[in-house]
Amino acid sequence: MKVTIGNRTMVEIKPIQVTIWNEYMQEKTEPSVTNVYPRGIHTAISEGLAPYGFRIQTATLEQPEHGLTDEILNQTDVLIWWGHKFHDKVENVIVERVHNKVLQGMGLIVLHSAHFSKIFKKLMGTSCNLRVRTDNEKEVIWVVNPAHPITHGIGQYIVLQEEEMYGEFFDIPEPDQLVFVGWFEGGEVFRSGCSYYRGLGKVFYFQPGHETNPTYYNKEIMRVIANAVRWAVPVHGAEPVYGPTEPVIEFRSK
Repeated sequence: MKVTIGNRTMVEIKPIQVTIWNEYMQEKTEPSVTNVYPRGIHTAISEGLAPYGFRIQTATLEQPEHGLTDEILNQTDVLIWWGHKFHDKVENVIVERVHNKVLQGMGLIVLHSAHFSKIFKKLMGTSCNLRVRTDNEKEVIWVVNPAHPITHGIGQYIVLQEEEMYGEFFDIPEPDQLVFVGWFEGGEVFRSGCSYYRGLGKVFYFQPGHETNPTYYNKEIMRVIANAVRWAVPVHGAEPVYGPTEPVIEFRSK
């Protein structure tokens, strides 16, 4: 996209390339999920992000290489990941490929039950286990870091009338920034929005998004995900140098 002032083109802005990955299994086999997301969770997220001007493509578990080929990942600025029942079906070679891309700068947004995905556990280095209850409870997601760019355009809180309860203890490393805390009717609280830096990449975990709840049709939830995409876009300084190196000659005393 080109930005024009008067008759002169001043800056050319490259659209953010987003890849949305989803198992896309339960939507095809479980009526309770199909009724909510008849064309897949990835499609609902893609349509919810459409107004934000991203260039969006999707990938699913059953595609060759799970749709995450080197070519696809090389053109991806931010990868969004939703998974639930089929984490073990994701091939380790693909997990390693995504892991390397994150360390090199690709953003990663991990949604809901993808806290148990191989890629998130590999990046966190912990079990990523938590407390859970499926009672379709009300959740209030509180903004606890209003200065964080992921909260842009969001009020003090988001209310979801029905969501799966995730509760503490959540076995993750201390977030670099805690952005949201969720409260549920059963009394539990949860670190619902956590951001991390891994290598040159940025990772954001966002809790809401149970497959039988219409969470990804909620405009505030999609606003958070869109903000997270913009935050996670690769922006960094010089590439780091590793291993044995020669002295930086110009800094030596003469």
